[in-house]
Amino acid sequence: MANPKRRFSAARRDTRRSQWKLKAPGLSICPQCKQHKLPHRVCENCGYYGKKEVVEV
Repeated sequence: MANPKRRFSAARRDTRRSQWKLKAPGLSICPQCKQHKLPHRVCENCGYYGKKEVVEV
């Protein structure tokens, strides 16, 4: 059976693929040392999670 040579145009294909872009991570600020950190994770700078020290730095 014959198949269509071009199902979608290049513009249509590229429009669909244009949504595959990276986003910057959403950062929050540590309440102890005021450095940027990923939300819901221990701060790498001071070792605090919320108001408790979890890791010794």
